[in-house]
Amino acid sequence: MSDDRRDKGRALLEQLCGNADAVNQMPERFRDITLEHLFGDVWQGEALPLQERSLVTCTILTALAREPEQRFHFAAARRLGIPREKILEMIVHTAHYTGWPNAVGALRSLNEVWPED
Repeated sequence: MSDDRRDKGRALLEQLCGNADAVNQMPERFRDITLEHLFGDVWQGEALPLQERSLVTCTILTALAREPEQRFHFAAARRLGIPREKILEMIVHTAHYTGWPNAVGALRSLNEVWPED
């Protein structure tokens, strides 16, 4: 594993969730791939700014109805400064293409990690 990519991945994961503890429960090989490839390479691409990449990820997870991962990424979006209204608008938009139940689940996930003021 590339130490440089692992370090970049760990730093980005810490930026997204406040710490890198999320990977500590993963099996070693999966953790290494997550740090080096996903967060140390894919998420480092310069063509898509970090906030946009985060919003794209939230959209995909909403479309796929992956509620546990939505919670992680909605909280990360908040840390990155993406306005809650933008996440809500994405959920409304996505609902019309992927189904209302997916949006309801996403709203539930959003409210768990980022309640309305």
